[in-house]
Amino acid sequence: MDLQEHVYSVLVVSAAEKLNAVLLPLLPASGYEPITVVSDISAAKRAVLQRTYDLCIINTPLPDDMGVRFAVDISAKGDTIALLLVREAFYAELTARLTPHGVFTLLKPTSTARMAVALHWMATARERLRKTEKKTLTLQEKMEEIRLVNRAKWILIEQYGMDEPTAHRFIEKQAMDRCVTRRVIAQEILDQG
Repeated sequence: MDLQEHVYSVLVVSAAEKLNAVLLPLLPASGYEPITVVSDISAAKRAVLQRTYDLCIINTPLPDDMGVRFAVDISAKGDTIALLLVREAFYAELTARLTPHGVFTLLKPTSTARMAVALHWMATARERLRKTEKKTLTLQEKMEEIRLVNRAKWILIEQYGMDEPTAHRFIEKQAMDRCVTRRVIAQEILDQG
């Protein structure tokens, strides 16, 4: 799937009107919506309580905080990609501190071209997260199916005197004969048992 096919929700945490004026045109509604702009960390914290954002851009420093802890926290949730815009004096230190937490850093002042590249990197990272989330869901579903089948096997063992391999084969054969999943057969056994 092409990156242009996704629409990313964005939280911009910036008190600098000049940067906002440069940044917002880089976020067209065709690829970025909704875009929430707040001017301090307190407002940003309230915003993330109301919804999840794909991307978060934090322009440091902010009136109430540097934004470093917020960037780490929002990245730790696992579904938001954070970018911290930092001055040269803090860049090396913050990059070293934030990289292990998955937070991107960008030196400021920055150019429109560098910001566009950073947005592309963030979108790429978000897509990678989406794939990981899908794999995790698939694994969780598979584990749930295994638990369900195991519970159904115990019912067959306890109520019908089958041994474990026979109960397993029974569920497998029923699923194949009826062209349904093992989960469906296991659920039917559990419902009857």
